[in-house]
Amino acid sequence: MQDILVIGAGVIGQLSALQLASAGLRVTLVDAAQAGQESSWAGGGIISPLYPWRYSPAVTALAQWSQAFYPRLAGQLLAQTNIDPEVHATGLFWLDLEDEMLALQWAQALGKPLVPVDMAQVRTVIPALGDGFTRAVHMPGLANVRNPRLLKALRVALLQLPNLCLQENAAVTGFITEAGRVCGVQTRQGQLRAGQVVLAAGAWSGELLAGLDIQLPVEPVKGQMILYQCAADFLPAMVLGKGRYAIPRRDGHVLVGSTLEHAGFDKTPTGDALASLKASAEALLPALAQAEVVGHWAGLRPGSPEGIPFIGEVPAFPGLWLNCGHYRNGLVLAPASCELLKNLLLDESPIVDPGPYSPAGRLGSCA
Repeated sequence: MQDILVIGAGVIGQLSALQLASAGLRVTLVDAAQAGQESSWAGGGIISPLYPWRYSPAVTALAQWSQAFYPRLAGQLLAQTNIDPEVHATGLFWLDLEDEMLALQWAQALGKPLVPVDMAQVRTVIPALGDGFTRAVHMPGLANVRNPRLLKALRVALLQLPNLCLQENAAVTGFITEAGRVCGVQTRQGQLRAGQVVLAAGAWSGELLAGLDIQLPVEPVKGQMILYQCAADFLPAMVLGKGRYAIPRRDGHVLVGSTLEHAGFDKTPTGDALASLKASAEALLPALAQAEVVGHWAGLRPGSPEGIPFIGEVPAFPGLWLNCGHYRNGLVLAPASCELLKNLLLDESPIVDPGPYSPAGRLGSCA
């Protein structure tokens, strides 16, 4: 029997498994498909909430810890796997914010380097920017991570660990309980048992918990993205305007997103979304009208109330732990969320107050 079983091999599950296995525990990581192919792969990779001042201090605390940790994580993974997650510090320009004053007050209170900049200066930095924008605020140094490469590096790092077993294409169908305690899961291939079980299945977490008559307020929220291939110097910084963003990768790819759709577990890309995203892209950066769209896809975010994840043990079922419900910020919050989970599992001093993320009092009954 393994010490820990982690369900779900997105960025939260993979990083949870890596942290726990690196602490010396025997870990099994199980996923219904191939590791890292769902929401974590589909996202944009900005290492910040899109509008961080609109979130609670609970989200901010995890985001700040993760932002400081990401460069070190990327360096460790590159050294271990020879795969570069490409943490790319470009800074971010927000254009024509409705709540600019609130953003600046938030930044001043937390000592964040968010400042108003003249539009002429913005256009000097981003010559390709479209017309019609009148105001901007800028946070220098803000980075993005190339999430498909991050996930590939994590998977390779996990496979190098002798005390970790990765089981892909093994869908979990239910939990095994004995004397009120969760001690494993049932998969389509058979039973897997462990001393502790961690649920990190993203948008699918609520469906699994329903089998224990637990109502987890996490639902799938569809997001569609498009990808352009441009010259490497086309977009030197991230830019966000009218609710849509453009993210430059080091090799010239530019990612534009995203939609917010409540369509259940349907993640089929649609023509309407493609047209909407292209219109937004061309309003931000008109030259993209002549660029080729080289990718269009959709993913399912794990929507949750206020975007505050569930991290901790389920009171009614000892042995069952949650690390899920990160909504739009799974990549942003992953390092801190997984470190906090490890702290709680191993009875270490927590990196942040665990209270706001505790499942206690935040779960309902399906009855």
